[in-house]
Amino acid sequence: MHSFEDIEQVKSKIFNINNDTEFENLALSIFDYQMENNPVYAPYASLILKGKTPNNIYEIPFLPIEFFKHEQIICKGQGIEEVFLSSGTTGEQSKHLVSDASVYESSYIKTFKQFYGNIEDYCILALLPNYQEREGSSLIYMVDDLIGKSKHPKSGFYLGNLNELSKTIQELESKGQKTILFGVTYALLDLAKEFPQKLEHTIIMETGGMKGKRKEMLKEQLHEILKKAFSIEKIHSEYGMTELLSQGYSKGKNIFKSPPWMKIMIRDVNDPLSIISNKTGGINVIDLANIYSCPFIATQDLGRTFDDGSFSVLGRFSNADIRGCNLLIQ
Repeated sequence: MHSFEDIEQVKSKIFNINNDTEFENLALSIFDYQMENNPVYAPYASLILKGKTPNNIYEIPFLPIEFFKHEQIICKGQGIEEVFLSSGTTGEQSKHLVSDASVYESSYIKTFKQFYGNIEDYCILALLPNYQEREGSSLIYMVDDLIGKSKHPKSGFYLGNLNELSKTIQELESKGQKTILFGVTYALLDLAKEFPQKLEHTIIMETGGMKGKRKEMLKEQLHEILKKAFSIEKIHSEYGMTELLSQGYSKGKNIFKSPPWMKIMIRDVNDPLSIISNKTGGINVIDLANIYSCPFIATQDLGRTFDDGSFSVLGRFSNADIRGCNLLIQ
């Protein structure tokens, strides 16, 4: 890959991947582009590859996610349209420099359609800080846009207004309106405690995050509380992060699926360069939507993959201990 025209051509193919072979070919093309144009990833990958060239996606090096805290990760010649920031104190925040926000928008809109259908069929409710309260959040950017695209008059942000949210949900339920409630963990627990009600047309989408407001709890425990409070069988979850422009979704039981341009692989906790299957290990992500930042990321999450390409998220490395001697399963 040697010219900007080439990468433009590749970009147009990302959201039209039909099979594993197309994914692998595109991933290897984008790897070539990264090696020529990414001043952070290229030297890191070169150190690991020692002059070899990857023949398949299992030989591609993954950049530790911590690099997003300390480096400006963007390919040469790219401007910056958006900067997404992780929650956390300044200095400890990850920064994702996004040179083309339309790629992110295509990613989450096409993913939503794949998993849930037409956005205009839904009312989108958000138990999240709004954009003014939490600038730079990729999740809020996405939910804010989905709220607008749903075109439903009741779609909106309701954090800090549980009473109004509860009434809105009752009204939507009485009309049989398909609804998705995106919520941070602590706010969903507050809603469950103060306004339990039977939900038949509403999907609860848990996006994680106690953020120090409550004691951390096991996801299974959290989901049991929510299922009981709302008389529903499953809690949905979103797996995304500041450093990615794609997300996976779970429709229950902590089993996630990815869109065709995102692949989860598991690395051995004691040998971070080797990929394993059917065992718990560190989650590596190939996110081809990250074409201009870095698509090959070694996260601090623990998980495992299954034969059908789905995956589960089991916790995090304690203190980002790369050798995994010290694992804390949340």
